[in-house]
Amino acid sequence: MTIDLFVALVTFAFVSSITPGPNNLMLLASGVNFGFRRTIPHMLGIGVGFSFMIVVIGLGLGKLFELYPVIYAMLRAVGGLYMLWLAWKIANSGPVGEGRSAGKPFSFIQAALFQWVNPKAWFMGVTAIATYTVPGNYVWSVLLVGFAFGAVNLPSVSTWALFGTALRHVLNDQRVLRVFNVTMAVLLVASLAPMLYH
Repeated sequence: MTIDLFVALVTFAFVSSITPGPNNLMLLASGVNFGFRRTIPHMLGIGVGFSFMIVVIGLGLGKLFELYPVIYAMLRAVGGLYMLWLAWKIANSGPVGEGRSAGKPFSFIQAALFQWVNPKAWFMGVTAIATYTVPGNYVWSVLLVGFAFGAVNLPSVSTWALFGTALRHVLNDQRVLRVFNVTMAVLLVASLAPMLYH
């Protein structure tokens, strides 16, 4: 992989990692509801889980989906339903330290597994593999794509959790927090829109 191609890859990884999507919206809500420290496993799970997913896509899963599109369609359907359930959970979160909101943020494993049902993650992974791998040195370039996303992803997504944590003080009022959580839930559902067009 040339330096120019690697720089383009890192730029794509940064832009696609820091822009709004299901992961970042959930991190924002987690920062508000649980704080930054309790959201760290969620952030690490995204970074590791997504990097692993990219490597697996690059090493053959994408080909499996081409051969058997029904598997991909089923995964998308399950992912869509799971994201609707997550939106419902976010919308119904209570005030910090009370009732349901005193529950638990995503664990490392939950966040890592979520990448497999996240439509934006699939789009990013397939696009990265198709665009930034080198046929003459394919396996190495797949690993490099996974590494680039792993290195760029954590600092990118952590900004959303930090922003959410900063908002905690603004959202002390139960009614304001309720509006915020419902808004995050609606945005999470809206992030499913690309699934309807692909």
